[in-house]
Amino acid sequence: MASEWQQVSLGDLIEFTRDGEWGNDQPCQDRLEMLVVRGTDFARLRLGTLTEIPRRFIDRTAAERKQLRAGDVVIETAGGTKDQSTGRTALVKQSHLERAGLPITCASFARFLRFDRGKVDPGFMYWWLQSLYASGEMETHQVQHTGVARFQFTKFVENTEAPVPPLLEQRAIAHILGTLDDKIELNRRVNETLEAMARAIFKSWFVDFDPVRTKAKGPGLPKPIADLFPDRFEDSELGEIPEGWRVAALVELATIQGGKQLPTEECMPVGTFPVFGANGVMGYAERTTHAEFVIAFGRVGAYCGSVHWTYSGAWINNNASSVVPSRWPEFVLQSMLGTDFVGMRTGSAQPFIPNSSLASLQVVRPPDEVLDAFCSLVRPLRLMEQGSQKQSRTLAALRDTLLPKLISGEIRVKYMEQCR
Repeated sequence: MASEWQQVSLGDLIEFTRDGEWGNDQPCQDRLEMLVVRGTDFARLRLGTLTEIPRRFIDRTAAERKQLRAGDVVIETAGGTKDQSTGRTALVKQSHLERAGLPITCASFARFLRFDRGKVDPGFMYWWLQSLYASGEMETHQVQHTGVARFQFTKFVENTEAPVPPLLEQRAIAHILGTLDDKIELNRRVNETLEAMARAIFKSWFVDFDPVRTKAKGPGLPKPIADLFPDRFEDSELGEIPEGWRVAALVELATIQGGKQLPTEECMPVGTFPVFGANGVMGYAERTTHAEFVIAFGRVGAYCGSVHWTYSGAWINNNASSVVPSRWPEFVLQSMLGTDFVGMRTGSAQPFIPNSSLASLQVVRPPDEVLDAFCSLVRPLRLMEQGSQKQSRTLAALRDTLLPKLISGEIRVKYMEQCR
């Protein structure tokens, strides 16, 4: 620890703290509609994705006392699991309050901490609490009562001391770590836009058939686009499709096979190639089952029917299947992303989708030149998306490496006025 940093009782740094409220699902004259942040919403709050946070109606007197402000830190005090202890935290930012559209509070299985800004920077305290959680310190304050894990908040506050560097240094540390977090959030938002663009082009061309309808009405499309499409429709087993197009099974466009179990010791938190399971990336490995573009399709369990992809090679684990397009990977990918696979599920105890069912998935098959044009438009978007995801993983690893070193004073920072 940096020798000049003070160690101060956590209780002396907290200006105000209260448990949250769950409220009611029905409106009433004496209730205020609020977003109510649960422990399961912490990741959403951290990333600024607020649309899935539940809306509840809180008694007005409680709502006014428990409305969150920028700089409040929310801590989960009950509801931990075997693999995820209580004590997780989330920082409320001004951008969250502006984006929410409603006042925000936390749920009754959490509480919020409002720190004395004359002594500590809320961002620094948030990152310090994050470091305690990452090190496993928070888990020592968890107890199990009647099947529900609870965080001993009062005991934690009374028996814990926090490092208190000079305020400007606190702000500098919070600025460094927060900037990395903000860049990760920005990358996520950019990727949402790139995903939406790819989805919109696919829907326009291959679901709504907009170019065909526009061409049928007369001139209006750029000639290079218009020349790719007919100007009339014909019937098919999937309904009306553009003239000259046909319905094909997915197996005509791609090779499908089951994944292979990777030895546990080879699946690492960081590495070169993603290891895909049914629920996406489960780790990283130094070898692959597929060296280039591959789609991982979750075929077993709760995430049966999920679709994940990469251009740079991956290991596909045994609870997923690999889909390797012979050509036009972006078209195959988008066709799968646009499919509701629920109807393909079999099995009573555990959902399962056989590879044979996936292979027989029917898709509208345009002529080669249409597929070439689509892929030439969408491939740059997907490559940008993957590059952004890779950068975010690098930034997250850097943040997690710096966190304990900055919080402990092992790495010192020169603070600047702009971190005020």
